[in-house]
Amino acid sequence: MQAIIVDDEPLALQRLERLLKEFNGIKIVKTFQDPRKALQYVSNQEIDIVFLDIDMPEVNGMMLADKLMQKKPDISLVFVTAYNEYAVEAFELNALDYVLKPVQKERLAKTLSRILKGEQKPKIKQEVIETKMLCLFQHISYTNPSIGTKKISWRTMKAQELFAYLVQNRGRTIHREALIDLLWPNSDLEKAIPHLHTTIYQIRSTIKKHGLAIRISYMDEGYRIEMEGMKLDIEEWEAGVRTLPRVSLETIEQHQALMKLYRGDYLAEHLYIWAEGERERLLFIWLEHAKQVASFFVQNEQYTEAILIYKQIQAKNPYLEDGYLGLMKVNAILGYQSKVIKEYQALMERFHFDLGIDPRKEVIIWYRNWLKSI
Repeated sequence: MQAIIVDDEPLALQRLERLLKEFNGIKIVKTFQDPRKALQYVSNQEIDIVFLDIDMPEVNGMMLADKLMQKKPDISLVFVTAYNEYAVEAFELNALDYVLKPVQKERLAKTLSRILKGEQKPKIKQEVIETKMLCLFQHISYTNPSIGTKKISWRTMKAQELFAYLVQNRGRTIHREALIDLLWPNSDLEKAIPHLHTTIYQIRSTIKKHGLAIRISYMDEGYRIEMEGMKLDIEEWEAGVRTLPRVSLETIEQHQALMKLYRGDYLAEHLYIWAEGERERLLFIWLEHAKQVASFFVQNEQYTEAILIYKQIQAKNPYLEDGYLGLMKVNAILGYQSKVIKEYQALMERFHFDLGIDPRKEVIIWYRNWLKSI
């Protein structure tokens, strides 16, 4: 098997090379002190295994491992590190094994035994299921035609929150210090970094376990998440709302399908403070769309459907007059006078007791005119 060694310490590199040459079945074809040269070499050569140090300047082992996996997903990585066992676990990124410095021949023998017996990590299957969709409405889950909707099981709450945060900032690199400030605000940087690496590893493991076409990369001292063939419900829904022609007899079924796709407010079950802005933005789009659909049903005398939507509007934003006014108008058409009065009273109580203000004049004027007409 073809292997290379990457370590910025010449003595450590020479020692590991000398030890590896004592074993049959593995050939050290090149050694590197510069991780960037190692990456360039691997890009153009068939290499089975990379032995790499973690603590290297400029491009550390974590960064190099990410870049190697991007270029050669089937390559096996063996970390050689001076970190203690807990820290090593934190840095375990798609690794076949890790070996502590100073490297001992007996320990190295165990690693090579696994390699030579064919116990490498399984090759990554190229089976991106394009029909899978990551869902962030209400809670984090994913859908697949064969299994329906399935929640994602997370090892820790920190892993779940970090994943959600990276997805919200998909396509952007978030500096590790910003992530630490978000999740471990009271920890010093030196202690928090291993926690961050452990959490990233847990996320990668969960993504792999569920077979999601999502990749997390490390670059510029930060992390970014890429949706590689995986759809996202909030993107599909928002694109549909913005591009679908106005509500009509020809498009109403498509608009209703979009209404169903909005299964609940964005990450509503998780209540992350940093998600509130996006939650409010998406809810505003939903409210505007819902009002259009409800208005269509009223115009077409489909009052039951209109009432259901106005009640949803009322439930999602009890301080928005539109839900109450819509219900009042529909009940007025149907001749349910007591229900009109009940909705108006509920609206006034909500605004007076909670906000200390009146609803907008349009609602009050409509109600007074209606009272005069009955």
